[in-house]
Amino acid sequence: MISLCRKTLIKYVISSVLAVLIMAFAWTNAAAAAEINDAIRTIPLNASGEQKTLTVEQVLAGQRKFNSSCAQCHLDGGTKTNPSVDLGPQTLALATPPRNNLESLMDYLKGPTTYDGLESISELHPSTLRTDLFPKMRDLTEEDLTAISSYILIQPKIDGAHWAGGKPKR
Repeated sequence: MISLCRKTLIKYVISSVLAVLIMAFAWTNAAAAAEINDAIRTIPLNASGEQKTLTVEQVLAGQRKFNSSCAQCHLDGGTKTNPSVDLGPQTLALATPPRNNLESLMDYLKGPTTYDGLESISELHPSTLRTDLFPKMRDLTEEDLTAISSYILIQPKIDGAHWAGGKPKR
C-alpha cells in the first residue's frame, strides 16, 4: 500500500509536469504570434476597402475564442454540416453579401443567413439573435465577436496549408 506521503508526492509531480507543459504551450503560441508581422495581421475592415491591423493580443484572443466557440463545427476552417461552404477567403468573398471583411463577418455572427443571403438561418447557426437556442452566444461580447471574425480572416494567411483546405504557403 502506498503511503499518504507518496500519494501526495505523486500528485504534486504530475500537477507540476502539467503546469510546465501548459506554460510551454502558452509561451510557444505567444512567441509564434509575436513573429507575425503587421502585413499578416492586417485584415479588411469593411467593404469600402479600409484595413485594420490587429495586435498580437487580438490574434491570440481570436484564436482562443474561435477554438472555444466555433471550432467544434469549423475545425481548421471547414464546416462539418456543409463541407462545400468553408471559412476560406474565396468562399467568404463569393457569399451574398460577401463575408470577407471584419464588419460583414460580425454581422453574420449576429444574424446569419444562407450562403446566397436570401434566408435567415439563425435557428441553425449560432448567433446573437438566438441565444435561447445557442446559450454559448450569450456570453460573447462585441469584442469577442471582433476577435472571432478577425481570427477567421487572418488564419488563411498564417496557415494556408490547413485552413479550409487551402493551398500550402510557398
